[in-house]
Amino acid sequence: MTAARTMRRAWWKTALGVVFTALMLFPVYWMANVSFTRTGDLRRTPPQWFPWDPTFDGYAAVFAQQLPALGTSLLIGLGSVVVTLVIAAPAGYALALLNMRGGRSLNFLLLVAQMIPAVVMAMGFYAVYNSLGLLNTVWGLIIADSTISVPFGVLLFSAFMSGIPRELLQAARVDGAGAWRTFASIVLPVSRNSMLTVSLFAFLWAWSDFIFASTLNRNGQLIPITLSIYNYIGNNTTQWNAIMATAVVASVPAAVLLVIAQRYVAAGVTAGAVKD
Repeated sequence: MTAARTMRRAWWKTALGVVFTALMLFPVYWMANVSFTRTGDLRRTPPQWFPWDPTFDGYAAVFAQQLPALGTSLLIGLGSVVVTLVIAAPAGYALALLNMRGGRSLNFLLLVAQMIPAVVMAMGFYAVYNSLGLLNTVWGLIIADSTISVPFGVLLFSAFMSGIPRELLQAARVDGAGAWRTFASIVLPVSRNSMLTVSLFAFLWAWSDFIFASTLNRNGQLIPITLSIYNYIGNNTTQWNAIMATAVVASVPAAVLLVIAQRYVAAGVTAGAVKD
């Protein structure tokens, strides 16, 4: 009787989970549906729930026109990952393991920095970049996007590294390793899961950024995909199938990274660091 009741309860939870998942993924399905729909069928009533007469014109436009923008977004994302790791990993190490003075105050300031709206930051960056000549440059966007991921990365590294067994650090000091040698040889290898987590979020933030791109790089020669997609929106006509095809193609790298990295994101910070 108990087993039957448990099975009924499990079935109910599974059905509810399927319904919620379908609701959340419906925009993704509709995006893919519209990307294959012909322009003349977009305004049908009722709408086409499935592209019975599909067209690949949108995807042809993407691969003919949007590859440079995709490459620019990839460059910005990877650059943001590098800048974030170079700054956030040593900062998290100092806050977590070096007993740095003012660490709690700095943690609070990092939390406050994450609460500042991106629009406000973009206006500040515009004024600074206008003076430094960094407007409409890829490096300007990399630096701007990194300001979103660096505070998050420092907080995450600090939380991860504070759980590293002190025995590892003491053993490194006994062997004569200094702070930087301990950081490079002990702390970073143990914190590989946190590095992958920070890298993933830094890349996704830079990949999906629109506010900084539209404010700081509107007239640049190299523009990211989030800004290039607006080339299909005109005053009189809008190429919805090309827009949705671009969105589908731009979503593939993010989806692949999420699938590959999810096991590392969920893994323990110091799993396997100390053997019994």
